[in-house]
Amino acid sequence: MSSLKPTIDPVAPPLDWARATFDIERACTIGIEEELMLLDPVTLDLAPCAPEALAATGEDERFKLELVASQIESVTPPMRTVSAAAGALRGARRDLRSALDGTTLVAGAGMHPFTAALGALNDGPRYVALGEEFASVARRQLVFGLHVHVAVSGAARAIAVHDALRSHLPELAALGANAPFHVGRDSGLASVRPTIMGALPRQGIPPALRSWEAFADALQWGASAGALPDPRRWWWELRLHPIHGTIEVRVADTQTTVGETAAIAALIHALTATLADRFDASERLPVAPSWRIAENRWWAARDGLDARLADLWTGERRPVRERLHALLDDVAPAGQRLRCAAQLDDARALVNGPGGARRQREVAADDGLSGLVEWLSGRLLSG
Repeated sequence: MSSLKPTIDPVAPPLDWARATFDIERACTIGIEEELMLLDPVTLDLAPCAPEALAATGEDERFKLELVASQIESVTPPMRTVSAAAGALRGARRDLRSALDGTTLVAGAGMHPFTAALGALNDGPRYVALGEEFASVARRQLVFGLHVHVAVSGAARAIAVHDALRSHLPELAALGANAPFHVGRDSGLASVRPTIMGALPRQGIPPALRSWEAFADALQWGASAGALPDPRRWWWELRLHPIHGTIEVRVADTQTTVGETAAIAALIHALTATLADRFDASERLPVAPSWRIAENRWWAARDGLDARLADLWTGERRPVRERLHALLDDVAPAGQRLRCAAQLDDARALVNGPGGARRQREVAADDGLSGLVEWLSGRLLSG
């Protein structure tokens, strides 16, 4: 997470500092990052004014610039509970809106409903280099995601949890699908965001890592090839963050309300802890083939909570809502221990609801796409 300070020198040999970071004993904390839209208050289009917005906050360290100039990232520190992290996010949303004082609006969703396909990028050496490397593909990354970090102690434990957690990314994606519109049209998908991001390398379902030696070899190969000058460009929808010692889940769209964000974060927190518990009990965690998980990931992006996902071993398909209810049952004990049972109840309510994509379509059907953007902005502090 951007707000955390590296505990290990990232210039040291990858295997050494990556393993050392995860081998530090720590609590199973959670941190949340959300990428928010900056909007012109008159046109309701994306406003490429992130540096000005950051300046308006007084360079508040809770807010960060990203590649896209119409996006600002809100970051929490590591916290013991989802409730505390959600409170920090709500405070950040409130303070950002107050600092902007109506000159710019803020909203949460995975994509803007009607902005043009290409947008402006931020200045600065890192962003200029990315723009030069990826050309117009970089300017298409007008996407807004929710990233949840969970601290996991133990190198072998983190690898095993990462590899098993891959299988659950489609369910999490379905629950967090909140981006049906693109460049003024209904995409036909519950979340069009992964199709845009897929034009960049290292997207989607990550490879199984298997061991720290294999992970270090991947980082070293990427550095030698010029693809990974630093681990932050390991851009999969799930990744080990060797600087912070966290497992980072990056599969969900930015949510419209903090309550929805907290519900998804609670499921991720409790699921990660549950897998870690099973590893501690000497259970061999299953590692499914990436292409099978990717098939489910596609159905989740297309249909959201109405998707039917396949069992990764038998191929039998069943509704994702059933799979999510079963998953919530499985993680309930960890949720009690982590004090996020209330947020898991909220997640169950989301599973029973229409989903973010359908809600957006209902609002757009009544009020048009401009009305939808107004609705998204108006719900910034709701829930």
